[in-house]
Amino acid sequence: MSCIPPEGSVLSGGCADSVGDDAVLGVVTVSDRASTGVYNDLSGPAILNFFDDAIESPWKALYRLVPDEQQQIADAIVELVDVHGCCLVVTTGGTGPAPRDVTPEATESVCSRMMPGYGEQMRAISLRYVPTAVLSRQTAGIRGSALVINLPGKPKSIRETFDEVFQSIPYCIQLAGGPYICTRQSVVKAFRPPADRREANVST
Repeated sequence: MSCIPPEGSVLSGGCADSVGDDAVLGVVTVSDRASTGVYNDLSGPAILNFFDDAIESPWKALYRLVPDEQQQIADAIVELVDVHGCCLVVTTGGTGPAPRDVTPEATESVCSRMMPGYGEQMRAISLRYVPTAVLSRQTAGIRGSALVINLPGKPKSIRETFDEVFQSIPYCIQLAGGPYICTRQSVVKAFRPPADRREANVST
C-alpha cells in the first residue's frame, strides 16, 4: 500500500469562514497496475480535484493506493475511518465483473449498513453514456459515522457520476453523525431539508 499521492495532488482546501465543519476525507485507488508502477494513478487525483472544486467547508484528504486485493482494500478503508477519522472514503476502481474486481466485496465486509441507492444512481447516470454501465457493481455503505462509496475507475466517469451523486452525500454524512459539509453551489447543490440547514454563505 502506498500513502504517497501523485505529484501535484490537492490534499486540502475549503474556506475558513464557511459555516461547515472541518472534514477529513479518504481516497483509495484500487489498481494492480498503478500500485506496481506500470502507469500513474489518474483516478485518485481526479477525486481530489473534485473535492477542491466542490467543497466549500475546510477539508483535508488522505490518499491510499492498493492492488486489487480484498483484504488490502478493506484494511485501507478501516485505517482511514477508524484511525484517521475520515467521514467519507471514496474508492476508485475494481467494481466490474472481472475475477480481481473485489472492491464491492471489500466495502461490504467493513460496513455495518449498506446504502444501495448510490450504486443504483451511479449506474443510471453512466447508462446515459455507455451501455456497459450495467456491468458495474459499485456500492456504498456506512462504517461508524462515515460513508464509504465506490466510484468508477476512469477520471471522466468519476466526474460524470460524482457531480450528481455528491448532492446527497453531505446530508448522508450529517445523518450518520459526521460533520456538516458545505458545497460550492455553483459546482454541486447539496440537498438538505430546510430544518437541517445552517445559515450558509453562497460561494460562486
